[in-house]
Amino acid sequence: MNKKLVASIAVTSAAVLVLAACSSGDTASSAGSSAGASIIEKAKSGSLVIGVKSDQPGLSLLTPDGYEGYDVNIAKIIAAGLGVKPDGIEWKTTVSINREPFIQQGTVDLVVSTYTINDARKKIVAFGGPYYIAGQDLLVREDSPITGPESMAGDIACSVTGSTPAKRMQTDYPDVQLQLFDSYSKCVTALSGGVDAVTTDDIILAGYAAQPHNVGKFKLVGKPFSVEPYGIGLKKDDIAGCKRINQILVEASADGSYEAAFIDALGPSGLEPPTLDEAALTNCT
Repeated sequence: MNKKLVASIAVTSAAVLVLAACSSGDTASSAGSSAGASIIEKAKSGSLVIGVKSDQPGLSLLTPDGYEGYDVNIAKIIAAGLGVKPDGIEWKTTVSINREPFIQQGTVDLVVSTYTINDARKKIVAFGGPYYIAGQDLLVREDSPITGPESMAGDIACSVTGSTPAKRMQTDYPDVQLQLFDSYSKCVTALSGGVDAVTTDDIILAGYAAQPHNVGKFKLVGKPFSVEPYGIGLKKDDIAGCKRINQILVEASADGSYEAAFIDALGPSGLEPPTLDEAALTNCT
C-alpha cells in the first residue's frame, strides 16, 4: 500500500474517533445486546471480521502477502474510521452466494466484495455506500465477434451463482446459455475454451483483462448494460452503524484517502478514480 493511502487512513481514523466520542450516547442507546450490537460497539474491541472475495485482481485478491485490492482498501478505511487498525481485521473469504448468510449469522461483521445494492438484498441486510458505481459488461476472447449480450443467442456466458449479473442474464437475455461457477476466476479460466464470454461488472472484468498472463488474450466489450452501485453490507437493523459507514466515506472523500484507495489498487488499469456521490448514499432505514 502506498504511503499516501496509509497516511490518509490514519487521518480518517482520528477524525472519526473524535466524532465517535462526541456521539457516544447515541451509540450506546442503539447498540442493544452483544449479539445484536451495532458495528460501532463491536469495533470497540479493536477487531472486526470483514468478508471479501479472494480471486478478483485489482479488487480483492488473496496473495502470499495477504488480501489486496480496491475493496480491501475501502474495508481498511471503514475499519480505521471505526477505530480498528489493519492488524485487528480478520479477513474472511466470501463468495457471492454466501454474503447475506454470513452477515445474518454473524460469521462476518461487514462485507465489502463488489456487493451490488438492490431492493431484494435491502430486505435482508443493510448497506452503507455506494462507494463505487459499476456496470455489467462482457469479457470475451480477443478475436470474438461478440458486441454485447444481444449478439450472443445460442452462445454461453459464464457468471457466478447468486450474483446480480447472473440473474440479469437469465431474465433479460434468455437466448444466452448460462454457465455458473462459484467464482469469476473459474469463469475466466473457462473462457480459454468452453464458454464464449464472462459477464459481471466492468471493473471486475478490467482487473482480469489487465493481468499480465491475460493481456492480448481477452478484451472487454466496453458496452455496460446495467448500473451496479457497490455497497458495504452489515446487519439489517444496524442503522447507527450504517450511518457511521456513510459518514466515514464522506470524510475519506474529503481527506483524499478515498481517491488514494482506488489509485493504489487500480491506477494501472487506466480507469478514472471515482468521485463519491454523497447524494446517492443510502438512507440506512
